[in-house]
Amino acid sequence: MIATVTASTATGRAAGSLFGLAYGDALGKPTEFLTVTEIVRRYGPGGPRELTGDPALVTDDTQMALAVAWALHDAPAYTAEVVEPLLRQRFVDWSVSPENNRAPGMTCLRACAELARGARWQEATVAGSKGCGANMRVTPVGLLDVDLDTMAGLAQLQAGLTHGHPTGLAASELTAYAVRLLRDGAALPELPGLLTERAREQRTVYRDDWLGDLWQRPGESNAAEFVARGWDDCLRVLGRLEAALARPDDGGDPCRFTGEGWVAEEALATALLCALRHTDDPVGALARGATTAGDSDSIAALAGAFVGAAYGTAAWPAGWAGRIEYAGQLTALADAFDGEASGAGSPRDGRGPAA
Repeated sequence: MIATVTASTATGRAAGSLFGLAYGDALGKPTEFLTVTEIVRRYGPGGPRELTGDPALVTDDTQMALAVAWALHDAPAYTAEVVEPLLRQRFVDWSVSPENNRAPGMTCLRACAELARGARWQEATVAGSKGCGANMRVTPVGLLDVDLDTMAGLAQLQAGLTHGHPTGLAASELTAYAVRLLRDGAALPELPGLLTERAREQRTVYRDDWLGDLWQRPGESNAAEFVARGWDDCLRVLGRLEAALARPDDGGDPCRFTGEGWVAEEALATALLCALRHTDDPVGALARGATTAGDSDSIAALAGAFVGAAYGTAAWPAGWAGRIEYAGQLTALADAFDGEASGAGSPRDGRGPAA
C-alpha cells in the first residue's frame, strides 16, 4: 500500500516507471500462456505478488524497452535522422543476442532481420502489424524532458521500425503520453479523459518528418486517412475503458472489457484498467495484469510503468530493485532520466552497455 505517497510527493518517477515495467514483466512472464483458472490455482485469487528467481527474469518486453532507452541515451539529438540508426542497431543487436530467448514476438524478429540487411525501415517494418510489441517498449520516450511533438515523433518512430500499422503508431504515442502525464504529476484517474482528448486532437496528424513515406502503400489514399485509422482504433478502446470503469470492479479478468492485449491499443487500455483498479496498491496492479487470459507480461509491464511513473520508487517493495534482471541497466538509465527531469543531466550524457 502507498497511502502516504501522492503524485505531488513522489520521487524517482523514472526509476519507479522503468523498474515497475520490469517488475510487471517478471510477474507476468510465467502466466502469459496460462488460463485465469490455472493462474488462480497456482497463485491464489490475488495473482502473483512476489518476484521469483535470483534474479527474477524478464521477457523481451523489458529487453526491448532497454534497447529504446539506450538508443535515446546515446542520441546527441532527438531527430529522426539521428535516432533511427541508433534504434536500428539496438533492435538488431537484441534480435541476435543469446539472451533473446524469452518467446520474442515474430513481428519484431521479422522486421529486425530486414533491418539487419540494411533495408529502409519503412520497407523493413511489418506493415500490417499493430501488435503490442509497438508499445510495450515505449516507456522511456515518455520519460524524456522534450516537447510533445518530439515525444510523439520518437514514440511513433520506435514503433514504426517493426510495426507499421497506424494503430501501433497511435497507441505507442498514447502510451508514452500517459507516462509523460503521470511523470508530470497527473493523477491516474485523469488519464482516460486526457488520452481521449489527445487522440481526438491528433486524429489526422501524420508526422512525415518522422515517418517519411510509411503511409504510401496499396489502398491508402492519403497520409491523414492512414493515420486516422489508428487513432480511431484507440478511441474505440478508450471508450471501452471508460465503460468498464463506470461499472463496479468484480475482481475478474480485465481483458473481458478492454481486450487481451495482444494488439497495441488493447495492451494500453487493459494496463490502464489494471492501474486504475488498484491506485492504492501498486503490486496489486501488477498482479491484476498478470492474472489475465491475454498477454499478461505486456499488460502487467505497462501497468507497472504507469503506476511507477505516478508514484515513483516508493510504489515498490524495497527489496525488489536488487533482485530484478538487468537491475544495473535499469538503475543507470533511471538515474539519467530522473536527472534530466530535474535539470541535473541528460540521458544523452554518456554511453550504455548493449541492450
